[in-house]
Amino acid sequence: MAQIRIENLRKDFGDFNAVKSSTFTIEDGEFFMLLGPSGCGKTTTLRMMAGLELPTSGEIYIDGEEVGGRRASERDIAFVFQMFALYPHMNVRRNIAYPLRSQGVSRTETKRKVEEIARLLGIEDILDTPVGGLSGGDRQRVALGRAIVREPKAFFMDEPLGALDAEFREHMAEELRALHDRMGATTVYVTHDQLEAMQMGDKIVVMNHGVVEQFGVPQDLYDWPASLFVAGFLGSPPMNVLQFDGAVSEGAGALELGGTSVTMPVTREGARGRLALGVRPEHVHLDSDSGYRGRVIATEYLGTTQIVTLAAEHGEVKARIPSDIRVAEGETAGLRFDARKVSVFDVETSRALRSAGNEEVLNHG
Repeated sequence: MAQIRIENLRKDFGDFNAVKSSTFTIEDGEFFMLLGPSGCGKTTTLRMMAGLELPTSGEIYIDGEEVGGRRASERDIAFVFQMFALYPHMNVRRNIAYPLRSQGVSRTETKRKVEEIARLLGIEDILDTPVGGLSGGDRQRVALGRAIVREPKAFFMDEPLGALDAEFREHMAEELRALHDRMGATTVYVTHDQLEAMQMGDKIVVMNHGVVEQFGVPQDLYDWPASLFVAGFLGSPPMNVLQFDGAVSEGAGALELGGTSVTMPVTREGARGRLALGVRPEHVHLDSDSGYRGRVIATEYLGTTQIVTLAAEHGEVKARIPSDIRVAEGETAGLRFDARKVSVFDVETSRALRSAGNEEVLNHG
């Protein structure tokens, strides 16, 4: 397997800039997620890495070699598409074997490898079955088998579970991650589903309008979003964002919100003007002693927890609290935020102010 390094990668389609100077590194053996909404540039980035699109500028290194000008067939990678791209006139065995036959591998070695991959994927019993009659999950396994069988340096996957229903998609995500762990492969995976990315990825790049907003391990991106976009894109419900006019000085450990002092991690930089406080719903607590208050406008029961939506002075706040706490619509409640988990953003730049808690994470963004 191999390390993949992207440096200042850019792609233009006429006057449209699809990818804007992306830079990041995928370590050998990582399961790496390219995450973002439709049109953000994630698939274009993957296609450039795979050699299916030529970059306008920038460099792509696979296993230490610059491959930006090479064809896809010269990069020793395997690509798995959303729509499987199987050969309908062939059975499962012949579909998996096709890359080896194209390379002139002997029949004996091809048979051995195909059966080994079939055991790994749990499809030994359908090797001689036509692919046309298979379920979506089995067809996805066959597509993975065809990619795995020739042992490439890296696997590139473009929303490979997108055609499956929700329940089976979650099951296949678990299987795919387990398969990756057994193989120790370097895998680059495109998705628009933030839950899928958080569940499967070792590292995540979050893209928006062709820009890498942030990259790092899932927990860091969730806890310390580097921008307002990341704060709103990750999480269900997403991070609460309360905008206000004010100032935060370098070294400050608190800010004034609606006449109430809100404790936060000590900042390494300051800002003045339009600011935003960000806090996840699970870090919002109902506290009768708090001077910052909101009116309950909705509750959503989720079993062991509930989501309570409150209208506060600077916007709506969602709190994830235990379901046994009695809350009635129309009542007013005090709001207390977990000081260790508060983020502050400069609204003009959309970027988070660095703090003692998130400085290293934001430097990756």
